[in-house]
Amino acid sequence: QVQVVESGGGLVQAGGSLRLSCAAAGRTFSRYSMGWFRQAPGKEREFVAAINWSGGLSTYAGSVKGRFTISRDNAQNTLYLQMNSLKPEDTAVYYCAAGRRSWDSTVVTGSTPRPADFGSWGQGTQVTVSS
Repeated sequence: QVQVVESGGGLVQAGGSLRLSCAAAGRTFSRYSMGWFRQAPGKEREFVAAINWSGGLSTYAGSVKGRFTISRDNAQNTLYLQMNSLKPEDTAVYYCAAGRRSWDSTVVTGSTPRPADFGSWGQGTQVTVSS
């Protein structure tokens, strides 16, 4: 499986940008679809974005579409989330996670990805957007 560690969170003003990174350990990173989720205090973990194993397919939550971009560098075993035009409601702990099955793109092409569709979660990175 894939072990992941997120970084890049911080405090930013509304309208600003951040880029999150998710470093993966293991030589199998390129086989798995990857996702970003977030969880605000008192709320359930929610889907943000996902990308398939090759990087050719991606999907986004409606609340971030047009503002966030997910990408991956399989040579560097790293997943990214570029976040632009940040809003206070984007404040949350952001998590990356690996899909459960190798060479599987259905988590990206099917219905809205759920946390249960992913395994190998990181510890999260805090993003705080001030108004």
